[in-house]
Amino acid sequence: MASPDLTNITPNSTTDITDTTESIQKSAESKKETANQYYSQKQYKKALTGYSEAIALCPDTSRYYGNRAACYMMLGQYRDALTDAKKCIELDSKLPKSYIRVIKCCLILGDIVEAETTLKKLLEFDPSSELIAAEQKDLAYVQKFLNDADAAYDAKDYRKVVYCMDRCCDISTSGTRFKLIKAECLALLGRYQEAQDIANDALHIDKQNADAIYIRGMCLYFQDDVDRAFAHFQQVLRLAPDHAKALEIYKRAKCLKKKKEEGNAAFKREQYQEAYKLYNEALTIDPHNIMTNAKLHFNKATVAFKLEKLNEAVAECTEALKLNENYLKALLKRATIYMKLEEYEEAVRDLEKACKMDKNDRETKRLLAKAKLLLRKSKRKDYYKILGIDKNASTEDIKKAYRKRALDHHPDRHANASEGEKREQEKKFKEVGEAYGILSDPKKRSRYDRGHDLDDNEGGFQDMDPNAMFHFFCQEGGNFQFQFQHGFPSGAFQFQFPG
Repeated sequence: MASPDLTNITPNSTTDITDTTESIQKSAESKKETANQYYSQKQYKKALTGYSEAIALCPDTSRYYGNRAACYMMLGQYRDALTDAKKCIELDSKLPKSYIRVIKCCLILGDIVEAETTLKKLLEFDPSSELIAAEQKDLAYVQKFLNDADAAYDAKDYRKVVYCMDRCCDISTSGTRFKLIKAECLALLGRYQEAQDIANDALHIDKQNADAIYIRGMCLYFQDDVDRAFAHFQQVLRLAPDHAKALEIYKRAKCLKKKKEEGNAAFKREQYQEAYKLYNEALTIDPHNIMTNAKLHFNKATVAFKLEKLNEAVAECTEALKLNENYLKALLKRATIYMKLEEYEEAVRDLEKACKMDKNDRETKRLLAKAKLLLRKSKRKDYYKILGIDKNASTEDIKKAYRKRALDHHPDRHANASEGEKREQEKKFKEVGEAYGILSDPKKRSRYDRGHDLDDNEGGFQDMDPNAMFHFFCQEGGNFQFQFQHGFPSGAFQFQFPG
């Protein structure tokens, strides 16, 4: 390329260039002044346009960047303000206001390290600056709560971390860093929706924010949506290969999934002890994964039930419900086990809660009705147990049982016993009569077996003298001699029992 021909340039050329430069500077100043008027009138968008036009004309004038930085701050565009304030310092490193703007923007955006660094630089050439008092106070405030948060995080006091991050956000109103730390701790506290909302807000600002994607992955993982969680962790590691937390939780999630699946496979093979061991091992992997751990406890309960370890099965269901109080399957399983253990009050309580959780489940309603019936039965006297017979006993079995128990508990047979023992035997003698009065009558027995409440007089015995009932019974059948001896009153009682 040929060199330019400079031989024809006259002295007036320099004057023309100078005039042009002065004209550009005047135009820039004019635009700046107009922008200042808009700024004073709080018409910041119009002021911004004027400052930008001035910078376009004179891109090396530091104060134009300072003015535009101030305008950006009034519009809440702190990242743009920070860029302009830094440019202003680059062009003129001795303007205290530019440093103050950088510090303010860094505090608002949550970049505490750069705020502190810039403050030190300002104090190097202006140690007695009176402009920095507010920024020093705000910086100290944020640093205090950051230190408290670090200690709380190490102690796994995530609620305190959330509190500390809220305090930091009092100053850092437009940053995402502290909000995302808060979101991480909310996820660890099981407040997944709140954590996801914060992460989503951050991603609206920056779709490639690795920390926000990590938190969304955490929430999915903790809610047992493992495959989608894996996809999020993988994306984080593509964006930030050294993201330690994402790498750690990804490894833990894979280990937990593998161990749970091994337990399920052992259960399907009916290797219940092996399945129980594998579920136990899975529960040690990640205490923060509430939903998965609840399912593991439920799986352990199912295995314990198969192994006839009913009390252990109840305990595992209870652990599952501690982690997830709305875990319907665990609630129904525990109710079923309670019924098998004949702990009907507990079964009714669980089934009533289950019915509230799923009002349209007919099977649960049927089980509740059954549990209430069994509870009502369990609170009555067990007449079969009193007579020492099973529920399928024949009429003849009932008569024989009554004869034997009535003789065992007859007051005359315990005449020389202590007063307490006498009262106890009289009570049992009366109960034997009650039992016979109900079970010997087919209609009453049928109602009793179905769980219906019987009136006091329906026993056919409560309003009769027990001895009279005994003698009435004895007179119905053949003769039976019973001689009281060995400490009983002498004499012969002749009872007639059924043959």
